[in-house]
Amino acid sequence: AATKLASAEKLMYFCTDQLGLEQDFEQKQMPDGKLLVDGFLLCIDVSRGMNRNFDDQLKFVSNLYNQLAKTKKPIVVVLTKCDEGVERYIRDAHTFALSKKNLQVVETSARSNVNIDLAFSTLVQLIDKSRGKTKIIPYFEALKQQSQQIAAAKDKYEWLVSRIVKNHNETWSNVSRKMQSSPEYQDYVYLEGTQKAKKLFLQHVHRLKQEHIERRRKMYLALLPQAFEALIPDLDEIDHLSCVKVEKLLETKPDFLKWFIVLEETPWDATSHIDNMENERIPFDLMETQPAEQLYEAHLEKLRNERKRAEMRRAFKENLETSPFITPGKPWEEARSFIMNEDFYMWLEESIYMDIYSKHQKQIIEKAKEEFQELLLEYSELFYELELDAKPSKEKMGVIQDVLGEEQRFKALQKLQAERDALILKHIHFVYHPTKETCPSCPVCVDSKIEHLISSRFIRPSERNQKNLLSDSNIDRINLVILGKDGLARELANEIRALCTNDDKYVIEGKMYELSLRPIEGNVRLPVNSFQTPTFQPHGCLCLYNSKESLSYVVESIEKSRESTIGRRDNHLVHLPLTLILVNKRGDTSGETLHSLIQQGQQIASKLQCVFLDPASAGIGYGRNINEKQISQVLKGLLDSKRNLNLVSSTSSIKDLADVDLRIVMCLMCGDPFNADDILLPILQSQTYRPSQCGSSSSV
Repeated sequence: AATKLASAEKLMYFCTDQLGLEQDFEQKQMPDGKLLVDGFLLCIDVSRGMNRNFDDQLKFVSNLYNQLAKTKKPIVVVLTKCDEGVERYIRDAHTFALSKKNLQVVETSARSNVNIDLAFSTLVQLIDKSRGKTKIIPYFEALKQQSQQIAAAKDKYEWLVSRIVKNHNETWSNVSRKMQSSPEYQDYVYLEGTQKAKKLFLQHVHRLKQEHIERRRKMYLALLPQAFEALIPDLDEIDHLSCVKVEKLLETKPDFLKWFIVLEETPWDATSHIDNMENERIPFDLMETQPAEQLYEAHLEKLRNERKRAEMRRAFKENLETSPFITPGKPWEEARSFIMNEDFYMWLEESIYMDIYSKHQKQIIEKAKEEFQELLLEYSELFYELELDAKPSKEKMGVIQDVLGEEQRFKALQKLQAERDALILKHIHFVYHPTKETCPSCPVCVDSKIEHLISSRFIRPSERNQKNLLSDSNIDRINLVILGKDGLARELANEIRALCTNDDKYVIEGKMYELSLRPIEGNVRLPVNSFQTPTFQPHGCLCLYNSKESLSYVVESIEKSRESTIGRRDNHLVHLPLTLILVNKRGDTSGETLHSLIQQGQQIASKLQCVFLDPASAGIGYGRNINEKQISQVLKGLLDSKRNLNLVSSTSSIKDLADVDLRIVMCLMCGDPFNADDILLPILQSQTYRPSQCGSSSSV
């Protein structure tokens, strides 16, 4: 049957977007007269309305139901605005539905789009019994399901946006066109609409922009301390200035534009400067922000702390220099209690003070040693009439210490007794063997300085020849002197030859060298026992001993050999590399212990300034148990010395120094402030100055 509606000529509304904007949508009017109606949705507003009584509404709905029931059409009760529903109203509406032939009730919210489709599908099922029965879901359960569905769709849509949109300058029209075919975009627009999809896009773009601005801000703030260090490093210049005055001061600096850029528009993060990636200079208006002011305050505090720490360092150094408790060699643990106070600990770590103390100790120890050396020179008579090997007895050392003991320069080294005794022995060695190598002032010995001064003026032809010879095949040859007494030299030479090839070649680090051995066991002043011959120039010497007598023979032979070359052009024997070796003596009947021989050997090695090897430390035991690896190490060391010292054969003729035109005798004490250059330079700068043919290192 047809039912007449009383809403003729009224607009049909399709969505909430149409409200107030009717002219923007297609306008359709409700038809007048009669039309076919298959069922009714009876709507009840369960929200709390202004100036509206729910009970009156329920009476109106009850009367309306009575009219609709006469049509015999299906009716579904729809509770609207459940998102703002009042619990009592909802309960009363359900009671009303039960009282009217148990009407089905659907709780909805058009704003949240909850159960809207369910209301219509429930009515359709009542009209068409062939359709499956629809399950009615309460509002809050439906709201939860929908929220989960929307949340899942939103997550997928946001993932899609984050994957596509990487730049904060992207536009919605461009991006939405790219996403049009994506199911993530379609599902979310279906559930929430295009406007919410655009809103999420704009939020994402805004977030990208803020992240970009924050990265730039962090970069500028990280650069700002460096700008302060470069432009305003002086505390006195900025100590009492305000931030405003500091900004004006910065603008006056020559390198201001190297660090900062002044923008026409501000603030910088609201201008196009944020996208100027090529310009990394700091926007100057950033200085007006709180983080920049905090960095300036930190810079100021840093300068103040550095000044205070520098003052603490100076005060500590002054404390060290003036304290009578700080003596050479005193350990830090003993000195700390005398020089440290609470202020020192407050500003610097103890390790820094220890480093300053260590440097100060080094200075005062060097000064004390120099003063002690002067003391030894003043008491030169104490060192007369010593034994030939310049080794004082315990009694003589006791006399020396008794005489010097009252001197303050002697007492200054009381915590360094071992070094003080070593200085005495070194001084004695210098007294009896005065060379530039044994000079206490080495390497600033006057002899060395004069030789260096002369050699630096030109390169002698003989030196050129020597450099050329160094690259010659002579570098593949090793001439080795073996010095020993009572058959030691010959037996060790035989042992080494047994390790060579048939043609006296020896392999060192995979390379073949010709090895020439010269064993010496007699008086080295005799030509037959000379270290050097017209056809043999040694590159090194192995010194063997197995008793006190054989050790004395080695010492006397080395000293005689050195003395014989002093003043000669070919005086390289003074620099000849030496290796002192203790040989195991089987069947020892002399009563000497191995420990005693080792100790004596070490003392002599120190005196001769050479390498010492003993059976225990080096693994070289004489007899039929020679260690090939250790012999190779000795020979390799001699080979390296040969290269470094340019010890090569020379056939240049030697002229006597008597041929020189002018002799200058200079008497200078090593370490004196007077400089030998003042005397020699006028001569060396003369146009008539030329190299001497005799080739001496101190003749021109």
